[in-house]
Amino acid sequence: MAMTEPVLTKRIPTAPWGDPKDRRTVDLAEYLRTDGYKGLEKALDQKPADVVETVKGAVLRGRGGAGFPAGLKWSFLPEPDGGRRYLAVNCDEAEPGTFKDRLLVDFDPHHVLEGIAIACWACQLDTAYFFIRGEYHHQAKVFQRAIDEAYEHGIFGKQGLLKGKVPFAVDCHLHRGAGAYICGEETGLLEAVEGKRGWPRIKPPFPAVKGLFGRPTIVNNVETLAAVVPIIENGVDWWKSHGCESAIGGAPSYGSKLMGVSGHVERPGVFECDLGIPLRELVETHCGGMKNGKAFKGAIAGGVSMGVLGPDQFDAPMDFDIGRFDVLGLGTACPTVFDEDTDMVAVARNIARFFKNESCGQCTPCREGSGWILKLITRIERGAGTTKDLDLLLEIAGSMGLTPGTTICGLADGNNWAVRTIVNKYRGEFEARVKPQFIPVTVTAGG
Repeated sequence: MAMTEPVLTKRIPTAPWGDPKDRRTVDLAEYLRTDGYKGLEKALDQKPADVVETVKGAVLRGRGGAGFPAGLKWSFLPEPDGGRRYLAVNCDEAEPGTFKDRLLVDFDPHHVLEGIAIACWACQLDTAYFFIRGEYHHQAKVFQRAIDEAYEHGIFGKQGLLKGKVPFAVDCHLHRGAGAYICGEETGLLEAVEGKRGWPRIKPPFPAVKGLFGRPTIVNNVETLAAVVPIIENGVDWWKSHGCESAIGGAPSYGSKLMGVSGHVERPGVFECDLGIPLRELVETHCGGMKNGKAFKGAIAGGVSMGVLGPDQFDAPMDFDIGRFDVLGLGTACPTVFDEDTDMVAVARNIARFFKNESCGQCTPCREGSGWILKLITRIERGAGTTKDLDLLLEIAGSMGLTPGTTICGLADGNNWAVRTIVNKYRGEFEARVKPQFIPVTVTAGG
């Protein structure tokens, strides 16, 4: 089947991608012609602590999945002590259904590098490692070329940032992963950069205190760092004019967000929208509606680990409060949309197979539980399961993960939220595939 070329539109001018039909990688010369690195220049005119306060005031929430405020994370760093301090950039992007960071790297790598340089100045980090997933062969070459251009132009290097505008020297290195989903977890990523197996670490200590090579480290997503640039250029008020306030009295969802839409839509792609846009509007306005005019049945909210929005949740707003629709969170905000003909039992089985294969095996509940979940769903899909199997499936899913406190990282939570939300919201499909559990009745004499 022919692949549809991803479509990327811009509503907020954060990057000069140009016309989708004539898209190409923006090299350094073009980036400089379009006011590239002006944000870095502006940041270098400020004290590092002031830059941190600006990002903190913007309430820039992490774009990699967790939604933790970036400025607050930056403020956790201890004061510099003369030793190395690191920035680890998460471009693993192994969450199924997620492909937004790839386009940033593919077409606007210097925008990302500018965000990296600003973060390093603000947090006084002298070394950045850009961790890119192993399957991104072309993107690794594109980004390495951009890093080389940045060194040639004096953005990075011993002379100091931006040709020595400040005497603070920063080095930036590309590090390629080996295709492990678990390295999307920040401490699993750090282990991999250190040349070890990608096993998440027990926390605390947290990376800001003891991270890469035992030194203070900030771990940020690619899109998060890219968003730092327009915040510095345009100010906090401009950033807050986009997005939305919290609907439940929590932290707001300010700014724009790259949303990668795939599945049963007419025009899949990556679209930059204000946070809070209803999923229906995202699909109907930007994606051309449901494919072949079929009805909406559900959607993975933002990567499979976030769980599924049901058939009556098409109008759910894409913001960080989306958990009120019984999903784990917004995640990467890259929904996979299902039409009326989708077999949700098969969807659950495919997701369970993914998590079973990607578990690092360090925690027994995740290692063994993910295997049991897959076996049970496979049995149910074949029509060989019973109602007891369905109940056992939910019991196992609810007893593994960080939430019940049985695992080191959240991979098991992603597994159980995906399974539980699909079973709970489409239970009729599962019940139609199982046989009633026969319970023998013992009849006593005279009974």
